[in-house]
Amino acid sequence: MIPAPFEYHRASSVTEALQLLTTLPEAKLLAGGHSLLPMMKLRLVSPTHVVDLGRIEALRFIRRDGQVVVAGALATHWMVESSDVVRGAVPLLAETAAKIGDVQVRNAGTIGGSLAHADPAADYPAAILALDAQMVAQSPRGRRTIPAGEFFTGLFSTALASDEILVEVRIPVPSGATGSAYLKFAHPASGFAVVGVAAVITVDAQGRCADARVGVTGVGPAAYRPARVEAQLKGAALDDKTVGAAAEHAAEGVNVNEDLFASAEYRAHLARVFTKRAVLAAAQKAR
Repeated sequence: MIPAPFEYHRASSVTEALQLLTTLPEAKLLAGGHSLLPMMKLRLVSPTHVVDLGRIEALRFIRRDGQVVVAGALATHWMVESSDVVRGAVPLLAETAAKIGDVQVRNAGTIGGSLAHADPAADYPAAILALDAQMVAQSPRGRRTIPAGEFFTGLFSTALASDEILVEVRIPVPSGATGSAYLKFAHPASGFAVVGVAAVITVDAQGRCADARVGVTGVGPAAYRPARVEAQLKGAALDDKTVGAAAEHAAEGVNVNEDLFASAEYRAHLARVFTKRAVLAAAQKAR
């Protein structure tokens, strides 16, 4: 389908983009275009103005800042996947990026665009939650930092205000004997996560779980951390039986998604299966 008529604006800086966003009625931001443009073509959204961020090179970077990896919002999935900084310091993020879509999508789609869109089946949110990342938003009032646990608020919704732009993602570098893994059951047509689970596991000298962070995507209206799974893992031996018992709570208390491909019951089952697999894989790497 053809989108409804709209006016196109190309911003050359974050300041200009903010000015356009706050002065133009019903303006939408365009980053890589893999989320907004399909929705416009289907007329699920029909903005009167589109503000293109794609030429703001100041937002297209990845760097290490002490014990934090900082990714600009316009860093593409391919940049995240192939970055030596990311692979060395937070390999979970590179592993997740490599499982997004196909090579064309990864060369155009951006980490900031994906996170701000907050698709319930997107891959990044699981990893961002498990890594305890922070999102930096900029508005005419200045910058503020939003913890990952507070960022995803519901179906296609985030904590970003209407006059804010996501400009950076800050990921703390894990310490100690820590391993990570992202595993997903991909939809055969779209590649989106029917269920995706990211796990970051730290073990102590005896090989028991010193810390556990798990992020789940595809299961509910928004990505989440299964608190009971994490609580049951901490201090426990990371064997098949113990991890399996903790993973039984992966979809607990969640309004599980249901569609033509997967029933709610099947999704909840997949959440338990992939949580167990991801935790065991991360624990193996930690050891």
